[in-house]
Formats: sequence, structure tokens, C-alpha cells
Amino acid sequence: MTAVDADLIRLEPGTREFRRALVDLVREMAPAMRERAVVYDRQASFPFENFADFRANGLLAVCVPRRFGGLGATYADYIRVSEEIGRSCGATGLTFNMHNATMLWTGQVADLLDLSPAERDRHEQIRAEMYRGVVEDGMIHSQPFSEGLAPGATTGVATKAVPVDGGWLVTGRKIFASLSGAADFYNVTCQVPGEDVIRLLGVPTKADGVEIVDDWDPLGMRGTVSRTLLMREVFVPHANEWMPAGTYNQAALRYPWLFLSLTPSYLGLTGGILDTTAAYLRGELPGQVTGPRRDHAIKQVGWAQMQLKHQQSQALLYRAIDEATIDPTEDELVTGWAAAVTVMEHAAEVASLAIKVCGGQSMQKTMPLERMYRDARLGSTMLPWSAEVCTERLGRARLYDQDDPGEGGS
Repeated sequence: MTAVDADLIRLEPGTREFRRALVDLVREMAPAMRERAVVYDRQASFPFENFADFRANGLLAVCVPRRFGGLGATYADYIRVSEEIGRSCGATGLTFNMHNATMLWTGQVADLLDLSPAERDRHEQIRAEMYRGVVEDGMIHSQPFSEGLAPGATTGVATKAVPVDGGWLVTGRKIFASLSGAADFYNVTCQVPGEDVIRLLGVPTKADGVEIVDDWDPLGMRGTVSRTLLMREVFVPHANEWMPAGTYNQAALRYPWLFLSLTPSYLGLTGGILDTTAAYLRGELPGQVTGPRRDHAIKQVGWAQMQLKHQQSQALLYRAIDEATIDPTEDELVTGWAAAVTVMEHAAEVASLAIKVCGGQSMQKTMPLERMYRDARLGSTMLPWSAEVCTERLGRARLYDQDDPGEGGS
């Protein structure tokens, strides 16, 4: 454990002091992350250097429970950390989230669920070894769920796991598999033929039958390197079933708040856009050819609008996460869906306002706003709680009784 980690361990997770210490740790890394973001975007390359810094500072284990050697951050703590990373590099924030989603599903969320004593004991043994790999060996996990079949994380799963002696043979395809070529495990949702439940299995990157295909040259968030993962009869041992069979189904239904874990990257990105715009208005943005513009009334109006949208996004997301409980009511879920739409849509709107406020020079690829603008455009498409999905649910919420879902179902 590093000296920084030892200082953090003295603080209680969930407290303001603990969160401030975590955010301060990320801020120390921020200058390097901002500089590297230019290269990752230009080359569409993975942020290996940033993850090396995370590893050195214990942040790969930020959400690992303390009894397993991690920092023990709660989901609400993690939101603040992820937001701060996204402030410097949106793509790094998203990839960091894919790793921590597994840590949270198997940790804080699993502890809230109904498991039999035997399942609980088995899960404790399996996750202890998984966490050991993260804490001691710095292993990285990815969590590619999308198959392009349905707009959800618990539907349209075509990846199959055929039981064999000692484990399963996994065959299937996951699109937008972030951390392609960088992760040690691809943690995939799949089904055993004949079963209704979903299993979450850790596919070793170096296993026979694993292949990464397709090019990666997207509009934005280029550093996520989310190529296509192909699996052809890949052997996955029983010890790599990160949650008991069916537990992921239960988690997705009873604690869907984790589907908001993508949003802090975009909230952080919005904050980064504000940072850049403020530097421009003060005449302090590296590379700008104009002087300060903060005394121009029309630019102050745009700046005010940007700050309003950022504050609205942050307040709504914090409320949704800080008040999250297991088995949420529809009224509580409305807050979560509204937070997802607001954060993602406001990121793009703030980026557009920043271009207007900073003028034509900001569209140059030598300036950070051009990259941030492209990154911000993608937030609304992020499944499973994309802007379309959440807007559709908001459009039906509170209008129908549970036994009367209305035309088209619930």
C-alpha cells in the first residue's frame, strides 16, 4: 500500500473528508492527464499511462472493500472520483468506469442483495481472489455488455456459456468493448442454454478463442478503444463467475442506479469545458491568439448559461446517487432517469455554448474545446440508460398503474 493510500485509509468512506482526499489525489494527476488526452484522441490509443498512475496511487482498488485491501469507496464517493477524472480526460473517465463497474457490482451492490448462505460464502471466496488480483497485481477489468440486439443490459443476451468440466465454453460477440487490448479480464453477461438467468463471467484476455476485431476510428471518446470482442469456445473456469447465477438479474432490477455510472465522466467533461472557457475568457488559455474577453457582456451571458447547466447537472446527479436505495420506487427512478438525460444532454449543450463563447479559434484541433465538443456529443447514446431510453421511461412514468401499463406495455 502506498503512503497516499495509508492516509486515505485513516478517513471514513462516505465522509466529506474522504471524498475531498480522493478528489485531491486525482487533481494531482490532472495536468498529466490533460496533456496526454491530446495524444490519446489523435491516435485513438488507450490511456495506459493514466492507468499506470491509477495503479501506483491505489485508485484501481478505489471501490474494492477495505477488508480486501482496497480504499472502500462507496458508490457516491466513486461518482466524485470519476467526475474529477472526466474533467481532465473524458475517455479515461469512461474506461476507468468500466473497470470499477465490476468492483461495484460484486462489492457494494452484491452486499445489498438476497443470497443464500452457500451463495454468500462462495461469492466471498471468489471475489476475494478477484480483488487480490486488482490490489496486489494491478489487474484491469472491462465490462462489455452491448451486443447490439436490444437497448438494455439484461435483454438481448446472445452470448452462450456451455457447461464443461471445471467451467464453461463461452461463445459470443460484444460490441463497443472498451479497454480492448488493455484489460486483463472481459467480464461478460451470458446465458447457459436452457437457463433464464444471466451469468457474469470473467473471460481472461489471453485465453484461447479470444479475438479483438474491427477498426476504431470514432467521432469522440477515442481513447476508450472500444473495438469488438469475439469469443469462440473460450474456457472460463468456475472461479471466474464473479456473481452467483442470476445475481446480476437481481442487481439490475433492484439496484439499477449503477447504470448511472457512465454519467460522472460526462459531468466531469462538462466541468472541463467550463475550465477551458474560463481560461479563454481570462486570456490564459495556452495557444489562444486573443487577449481577455471577460468584459464582453454577450460572452458573460453565454458563460452564465454554461454555469447554470453545469450546476443543474451536478445537483441532479448527486441527488440521484446520494439518495439511491435498493428497490427504488418509480418516483425515485424518475430522478435517476432525469439525471441521466440532463447530464448527457447538458454536456453537449455546454460544449456548443463554449464554441460560441470562445469563437472560431476554438474549433482548431490544436485547441482542447474541439476534442471536448466531439466527446460531449456521444453521452446521449450511452446504453443502457441512454437519453432515448430514459426519455421514453419518463414519458410513461406516473401515468399508468402497475397492473395497467397502457398501450405497448411498461
